[in-house]
Amino acid sequence: MASTNNFKSNALPTILLLGFLTGTMDGTSAILLNWKLGAETIFRYIASALFGKAAFTGGPEMIVFGVLFHYCLAYLFTTIFYLAYPTCISAVKNKYVLAVLYGSTAWVIMNLIVVPMSKIGKFPSKPSGIIINAVVLMICFGLPVVLVASRKLLKKI
Repeated sequence: MASTNNFKSNALPTILLLGFLTGTMDGTSAILLNWKLGAETIFRYIASALFGKAAFTGGPEMIVFGVLFHYCLAYLFTTIFYLAYPTCISAVKNKYVLAVLYGSTAWVIMNLIVVPMSKIGKFPSKPSGIIINAVVLMICFGLPVVLVASRKLLKKI
């Protein structure tokens, strides 16, 4: 069985691919769930965290900023969750429960801390939207990170 040190020291290539996967899955789910708004509006909304209302009146660079911000956050959450996996799985013992906890944690951090501190302000919070968005994060972040990390940690050297 691979050691935790080896797991973390060889993590960069895995995190790079996994961050791209989680960011793409989450972005795609946002586009599909909000298809009436369109991808452009979704990424402008993300850019508005920094640029405020100017993100909706600016040019295509605002869409690019939205995509960049989205992937930066995806990589940040993926990196933290991946590196924390060995410690967390030893406490929780069940990778699927851990995936739910990771997704829930990502939702709490984004919607109760990051968004309120950004120029977006208050996140719209209908109960159905909260549940849907939390489940999306469980599936798009929690599950891939847990499954890949579990496989990498258990992999023979």
